Amino acid sequence: METSIESNQPEGHSDSPVAVSDWEDSLSRFLDDLSTVQTDLLKLLEEKRRLLVAKDREGLHALQAEETRLADRLTTCQQQRQGLLAAAADSGLPSRDLATLADALPAEKRAKLQPRVQSARHQGRLLQHHSLTNWVLVQRTLLHLSQMVEIIATGGQKPPTYQKSGTSAAGGALVDRAV
Repeated sequence: METSIESNQPEGHSDSPVAVSDWEDSLSRFLDDLSTVQTDLLKLLEEKRRLLVAKDREGLHALQAEETRLADRLTTCQQQRQGLLAAAADSGLPSRDLATLADALPAEKRAKLQPRVQSARHQGRLLQHHSLTNWVLVQRTLLHLSQMVEIIATGGQKPPTYQKSGTSAAGGALVDRAV
């Protein structure tokens, strides 16, 4: 016999009860899509980190199209998530997050979905760590480049902080053609 959760939907929505299997199917499909996107994004971030370390500009440039495609897929997942939570709220189910929605399902359905929700949560955390690692690599590279430009511009000598008079004797080949 099909278990159902009575719907408390506002006027204009279907008055039929929402079947638990429909919620399980919807959540399951969403988690499948999300897992695929997360896995693809993890692979891309690992490749990007490898290219950053290798200073491979051409390789990084080649990843841009894939990054954009994955960002679009992630945006679609976010919209699907919002739609699921909105539909759950319309049905009178918990709609704070997917974990609470899965917790509202009967035990056998909940047992199937909870590990997948936790896995998606774990993958999301892993994506944050990989993104932060890549961000740190880029920041260190920018700092290094900034320091190199400063060395070239000043001829490698910083002017003294306190000087009695006159201009600094330091000069740079790029700034004043000093040799």
